[in-house]
Order: sequence, then structure tokens, then C-alpha cells
Amino acid sequence: GIYVRIGPFNVRVEAAVADLHDHLHSFYAGYPSVDENDVSSFHVRIEGRRRLRNPFRPLVRFTVDGRRPHEDMPAEQALAVLEWGINLVIAMRSHCFLMLHSAVLEKNGYALLLPAAPGYGKSTICAALAHRGWRLLSDEFGLIRPGTSEFLPIPRPIALKNDSIDVFRSFAPDAYIGPSIPNTRKGTVAHVRPPIDAIRLQSKPATARRIVFPRWRADADFLFEPLSKSQGFMMLAMNAFNYELLGEAGFQTASTIIEKSDCFRLVYSDLDKAVETLDRVAEVDETK
Repeated sequence: GIYVRIGPFNVRVEAAVADLHDHLHSFYAGYPSVDENDVSSFHVRIEGRRRLRNPFRPLVRFTVDGRRPHEDMPAEQALAVLEWGINLVIAMRSHCFLMLHSAVLEKNGYALLLPAAPGYGKSTICAALAHRGWRLLSDEFGLIRPGTSEFLPIPRPIALKNDSIDVFRSFAPDAYIGPSIPNTRKGTVAHVRPPIDAIRLQSKPATARRIVFPRWRADADFLFEPLSKSQGFMMLAMNAFNYELLGEAGFQTASTIIEKSDCFRLVYSDLDKAVETLDRVAEVDETK
């Protein structure tokens, strides 16, 4: 297993599944180690299980601090189960933060948010930007302390699905991509390792500046248009894990983010054009 610092969390991972040992080494070797005596934010474990009725179809069990948050899953999906499990634990336990379902990247000192529902192409464009000079803060979580406007990095492997795997592989052939895992509940999944600079700078937050709501559509005409603050607020609140749970603190924090940010809608099918557009938007900050 490993015991590493990922953003604001001390994470202990035990993998009693031989197929995961290479993954832990390849994806987590760059994270800073945590002293064994330090308190962990959470302790996750994944281990093999056998079914009495069908012993030739092994399973894996994911637990957090000794408890099982969901049913056992097919053993051939162990890598995806581990990565999804870590995200699940963060979403379930981190209510001291406002958590947005959003990719977050930084360029020229400012944060770009990409909030979106699953299947909207958020991870694809996030991975592309992270390999074109943007600093990855997170693919999955816009993590912010209530009352502030600074997003905390939590750089983790980026999960790509189905056709987006080959699209990104063509876009960034030098990126490290793990094995493709077919037949998951989300289709075929593969993980992109975060650039090392994202991990090295994971203690450096970024201030909210722009919010772009992406939507990938096959063969769609390219669209990049501004949104009003009120539209941006409603769409941001809809893409939050715990906005309602935080109550007034969530409302005030989301309002602060919107006040400091320009909001846009992005519809794309051409990944290169989408990246070029966001690069041009960031150049405005560079010239200031």
C-alpha cells in the first residue's frame, strides 16, 4: 500500500490485489509521502473476494475505514473501483468544503472552472488543457473553503470514458494513460496520470476567475458564448455535491465565486478548437 498526501487529504491506500500494484507505483509515486504516525483523512482498502456460487468470477471489495460503501464489483474492474471509491469517499466526507462537480485548472494565477454533468466532455477537455500548459487542480472536485474564493488543488488521475480515450490519445500522444477497462457501469474507462507539476504545486490554491460550462456533442457547431451572472449561479449550484447541505454558507460562497468570475457556455466537437479558445481567453490575464 501507500500513504500519501493528495491535496488537503492524507490518504492511506491498501491494495491486496496484485493487478493494482503497478497502478499504485505508476500513478502515485510522485505524491509526497506521509509519516506513518500522522493521522489519515481516510483509509481505503481493496481486496479480492470469491463467490461461493460462481468461484470462477472473482470480485473485489472496496472498504473505507473498514466499512463497505457499496456492493462487491467484478475483479477485472479493480482499478476503476479503487479510483471511483476514493472520489466517493471525498464526496461523502468533505463537507467542511463547498464541493462543486467541476474540473479546475489554473493559468496565469487564475482558476478556470469546468462544471458539468457526467457525459458532457468535462474530463476530456480537462485532460487536454492539463497537457497544454494549464495546471491541473482537479478533474472531479472544485474544492473551496466556505467564505473564500480560492480553489484547493486535489490533483488525481483523470478518468476518460469510451471514445474520449482515443480522442485524447491522439491529442496528447506523450501523456501516460493506464489500461483500458471495458464493461464498467460507465463503459470503457482509462485513467490519465496527472502531470508532475500539478502534484508538485498541489499546496498552491488558485483564485476564481472564469467558469465555462462545457458540453461535447458529436458534429456540433462550435459555440462559445457569455452567460449572465444569474444563469451562471443557477448552473453552478446545480453542479454542486453539497450546496444545499451547507445552507447559507454554500449560497454565500457560490455568490462570491460568481461575483469574481466571467461565465460562458461552450459546445464543442473539435477538441483542438476548444483548447485554442480557452487559451486565448487566458491570454487576457497574461497581458494585464
